[in-house]
Amino acid sequence: MNAVINMKRGFTLVELLVVITIIGILASIGLSTFTSAQAKGRDAKRKAHLRQLADSFEAYYNDKKQYPADDGAGNLMACGAGAIEACIWGTSSMQNTTTETVYMVQLPSDPTSNRSYYYDSLENNTKFQLYARLENERDPNLITITNTECGTGIICNYGISSSNISPEEGRL
Repeated sequence: MNAVINMKRGFTLVELLVVITIIGILASIGLSTFTSAQAKGRDAKRKAHLRQLADSFEAYYNDKKQYPADDGAGNLMACGAGAIEACIWGTSSMQNTTTETVYMVQLPSDPTSNRSYYYDSLENNTKFQLYARLENERDPNLITITNTECGTGIICNYGISSSNISPEEGRL
């Protein structure tokens, strides 16, 4: 008679541990790549916001022959009646309600809740500097400044300015 050999089929414990380890390594690589991509996306949004703001400031300059004033705390004074009230990042509309001129429907806010943008008007509102804090520390456009905060205890590291001054000038 033929003997029937009863063999159990399945994976050994070692094989399962190897597969679980490989899946864990791949997941951690994927997660770090995803997190990095999210940070770069937020940085791209910050850069776009600053470019849009600069365009609005240029339109403001064309109308008033000066850039908006600042309040000394990083906010611009270009809202409300006569465009002389402090604007709030993320909620205010940059407009002159007297003449109904709208420069920006809603001022952007930083995509991260504990950060903000910083605006500074210089030399009787003939120059401006605008700053943000980028998350990607390897971004080629980072600048080194030490005295401008983009949030409580968060130093700005990226900026744009009017064409007659650099973002770093006076900030190093």
